[in-house]
Amino acid sequence: MKLKMQTIVGLMIWAILTLSCKDDPEDVVPIDETPDTSIFYFGADLSYVNQILDHGGVYKDGGVIQSPYKIFKDHGSNLVRLRLWHNPIWTQQVYGAAGTQLYNDLADVAKSIALSKEQGLSVLLDLHYSDTWADPGKQEIPATWREIKDINVLKDSVYNYTFKVFQYLIGKNLAPELVQIGNETNCGMLYTNAPAGFPACNVCNGEWQRMGIVVNSAIKAVKDATASTSVNTKVLLHVADPKNVEWWFDNMTDATKGNVKDFDMIGFSYYPIWHTTVSLDLISDNVSKFKTKYGKSVMILETAYPWTTGFDDNYSNQFGSQAAINGYPYTIQGQHDLMVKITQEVKDGGGQGVIYWEPAWISSDMKDLWGTGSSWENNTFFDFDGNTIQGIDFMKHDFK
Repeated sequence: MKLKMQTIVGLMIWAILTLSCKDDPEDVVPIDETPDTSIFYFGADLSYVNQILDHGGVYKDGGVIQSPYKIFKDHGSNLVRLRLWHNPIWTQQVYGAAGTQLYNDLADVAKSIALSKEQGLSVLLDLHYSDTWADPGKQEIPATWREIKDINVLKDSVYNYTFKVFQYLIGKNLAPELVQIGNETNCGMLYTNAPAGFPACNVCNGEWQRMGIVVNSAIKAVKDATASTSVNTKVLLHVADPKNVEWWFDNMTDATKGNVKDFDMIGFSYYPIWHTTVSLDLISDNVSKFKTKYGKSVMILETAYPWTTGFDDNYSNQFGSQAAINGYPYTIQGQHDLMVKITQEVKDGGGQGVIYWEPAWISSDMKDLWGTGSSWENNTFFDFDGNTIQGIDFMKHDFK
């Protein structure tokens, strides 16, 4: 990427400051660069894969059983997204006496990162800062933090946890290329069912400053942990539904509110069946607007669409009962075409990637808090026999 003249001058100034003030890093002036959009990420959230494989799931490509990590690489993926929960003991407890391990804890995530990197795939680590699902409707506080009463103690807890996660992964040569600070943090983090006196970070109740303190602490931990390494992990912030992006980032970056500046990318979830305010044809306009307004790269971090309304188990499906989007029926072709459309919109807007959420959550004997099998098998890129379907090849489409 060619550097503009002001960026070259900035680099010269930075070099002089680094040499003259190397003992006082606080004096080094950061460089504000144009976002690097040289890489377009075709991502797959494969957070459930290890658990599915452990409980009878089988993945096939062309009728041949293969590693799902390899399958996604072969079909065009260059990024795997993985969620990390703080202490998800329930993922073992749901199996009763048969439960032997935790899933989506640090050890499980490290295994997934290693398997991803073996295939040459980049990794996006999704830190939920919760023992369980964090999303727009729920941001549970980790059990070990529930007695905290002081925002500074919470800040330190978030910093230490984040730093230790990165220290552990760096020590195994598994540092992620990208990291999310929180998951779908529309109303913030660490607030659901908060005990009396806990410094909840609920921005829907106006707690932007608390949220900013916590987010800045997490970002600092990432930067500190990687400072003495060759790792250059990009930091993302994530909200659900593009209609919420400007409201959230306006407040989060405001110096009198969140005061969060040191992040690299804006991410949002876009499930067109649920998120109906912004139509498909307006995604490119929104991506372009976000990129220009905030000077950050933009990605869709979650999306999905059904290829059938059928079931492969007794676990009720989340998608399929709603009306299909006009022009995109619930068929294998319809799913593929919708993903091509979404991706082209992101590209047209100058965005940097699209990640499909849990395209490998096929039915198996896997258990979660609500059922056995999958509530998502009709949204995957696999048929009910475990074979890849056309949807997975949207990543190899000849985009404009």
